[in-house]
Amino acid sequence: MSQDLAATRGVSEVEERSSSLLSRLLAETFGTFLLTLVIVGVLVYSPLNTVGGLGIALGGAFAYIAGAAAVGRVSGAHFNPAISLGVWLGGRISVGSMLSYWGAQLVGAVLAGAVLFATLPQPLVELLGKQSTSDVFDSAVNGFSTHSPLYLQTQGGAQFDWLPALLVEVIISAVLVGVYLGANDPRRTFGYAPVAVGSAIAALTLVSWFITNAGMNPARSTAAAIFANDWGSDGSGRQLWLFWLAPLVGAALAALFYRAFASGEAEELEDLDEDDENDDEDEDDDEKAPVAVASTPVASTPVASSETENDEAESTEPASTVSGPGSPAEPKTTKKADDKA
Repeated sequence: MSQDLAATRGVSEVEERSSSLLSRLLAETFGTFLLTLVIVGVLVYSPLNTVGGLGIALGGAFAYIAGAAAVGRVSGAHFNPAISLGVWLGGRISVGSMLSYWGAQLVGAVLAGAVLFATLPQPLVELLGKQSTSDVFDSAVNGFSTHSPLYLQTQGGAQFDWLPALLVEVIISAVLVGVYLGANDPRRTFGYAPVAVGSAIAALTLVSWFITNAGMNPARSTAAAIFANDWGSDGSGRQLWLFWLAPLVGAALAALFYRAFASGEAEELEDLDEDDENDDEDEDDDEKAPVAVASTPVASTPVASSETENDEAESTEPASTVSGPGSPAEPKTTKKADDKA
């Protein structure tokens, strides 16, 4: 068990050391670009499709799985500042790497938003009844109260205020980061963590889409808010603070809880390893003891046989002397022959 654990940790350390910081930053930029392009793109073009929350959820899940499969071995496939914070608090990267990841993730998200903004046809903006391209991005912005998707779906009949929105974002972010840390743990028993994280993204998106438009990712939220360009007194841009605060708080809670939980498991594994080693030593002692006892009669047997052979040899020597030439019986035979003559 201890050898398997050490081997797994050794492989992860080799993979981390084999990738330079620049390679990891480029991987994070690419992955966040892909994830933001799909999620924000589906939301921007939502008036033209009927995919709804399910399409957003599946799009985000597929984009993450694809990005993680492509560059996950390089950077760990964070693609989210909240995940990077959780990984740092989990003791797997340094604070400098975390901040660098944040910068790369923001660059990737903003680039994805810029591509969507630049390629949106102007006639489509007019057909949708919007005044500018920035207005089209309102459907992709995370928000609460009057900017909550529920408010738009119910035409102002219901909405989520900032406190419920904050709690939901903290919870779903904590779950997402917890799944990531567990799926990428060195002691994991399955080999494809991106599927687990992508599934979590899909499930949590379905839960939070009507509430906040499914945040969980400050980089994605920032890109949508920048290109929506609604920073007025009651604009959606003024609500961006919640979609940074809540995911980071949720990530911190998940990382601290998981670190305490994982360290307990590590101690149990060490105790089990020590018990296994002690059992192995006892078994070795038990195996050696019978061999030592059995060696005594085996060694004594040849000695006894050799002594017996020597005794037999000594007992047979007189017999051969009596019957052989030159024995006392020879004079008797000669005397009888003389008498006959």
